[in-house]
Amino acid sequence: MTDNLNDDNLYRLAVELIHNETLLQATLSNKRRKEPQHADKVKMKPVILKGERKYQFTYQVGPKVIHENRNADQAAGHLTQLLREQFKQGLWQTAEADYQILVNKKGKAAILKKPATKKTIELSHNRKKKYLLEEGTPVPYLVELGVMNAQGKVLAAKYDKFRQINRFLELVDDVVSELPRNRPITVIDFGCGKSYLTFAMYHYLTYIKKLNVRAIGLDLKEDVIAHCSALAAKLQYTNLNFYVGDISQYNDINEVDMVVTLHACDTATDAALDKAVRWGARVILSVPCCQHELFKQLDNPVLAPMLEHGIIKERLSALATDSVRARLLELVGYKSQIVEFIDMEHTPKNLLVRAVRQAVSEESLRKLAAEYKQFKQFLHIDPYLERALQDRLEGLL
Repeated sequence: MTDNLNDDNLYRLAVELIHNETLLQATLSNKRRKEPQHADKVKMKPVILKGERKYQFTYQVGPKVIHENRNADQAAGHLTQLLREQFKQGLWQTAEADYQILVNKKGKAAILKKPATKKTIELSHNRKKKYLLEEGTPVPYLVELGVMNAQGKVLAAKYDKFRQINRFLELVDDVVSELPRNRPITVIDFGCGKSYLTFAMYHYLTYIKKLNVRAIGLDLKEDVIAHCSALAAKLQYTNLNFYVGDISQYNDINEVDMVVTLHACDTATDAALDKAVRWGARVILSVPCCQHELFKQLDNPVLAPMLEHGIIKERLSALATDSVRARLLELVGYKSQIVEFIDMEHTPKNLLVRAVRQAVSEESLRKLAAEYKQFKQFLHIDPYLERALQDRLEGLL
């Protein structure tokens, strides 16, 4: 049975559900106008923060997710305003009933009361996070690497590493659909180091996602490669191999599906990105490190209040470097994003450049190229990666 409520009751209903603490979740969708500053979807739910009940708004703006917390008095008005001005429909859920809301072009709402589809919600803002690799289940390579004990308990001193591994696997999982399924997949990790993440990626793709994977770890340190090779043999990871080699000079393979480069120093990251592009890699995951190149080049009087402070100039040059890399990858046929890899509290080197190969229209390329050239001229920079990809960028820059 559906009950119709008139539009005058919309704000009153929001106040009632929020102040009676019966609202479990509100979802606003079907954006009214295609304005980039407006969210594509908004969700609101109650959370407990420091013992106080708040209402958390989650805004999906393109690839970004933005969170905002409001108290009960603010939440009702904001929820109603968003629905009337930016969205065509909403769903407010309680344990007793669902309220489906349809808003016309004039901002008038029709409210339909329906049987409840949601009975409860987790209020704790700090609830235990669910990981792709759960604690309590022994994972052989994590046991061997000293992250877990034989019973699957994560060692206290390695919990940050455990979180980092899981975050990396989440980023890998996001792009698994881009990898081929009808043939073996080749993955290369440049600068693999002790290979915590290399082993994690191989295990996840091979044993959890059931893909036919050949993975290669490359590093300059012979002792590290010897250790990783011995561990791979002990774990019987037959398609995971480690070699001593330099990123810019590695030519032992012709085609690669995914390239991973984690903390390759300065322009070694750019050399890896250049290799990935020339292999036609479908996916690139890169966590940069020590972005020194542009630090020496940045020069603009307008930025003098920033550039005269070494630490600020260093951070600006790092952000500019990653922005340049993301844009140049777009100009050679990738959709690129810069996402958070691990929390800032653990390391300032917490950004990951994620790029997925896709077709880009000529009009879009011209616009991206014009923006890049203006950005480069403003900062007076000449990036290594642009020079390395010069033949691929011909006609654009």
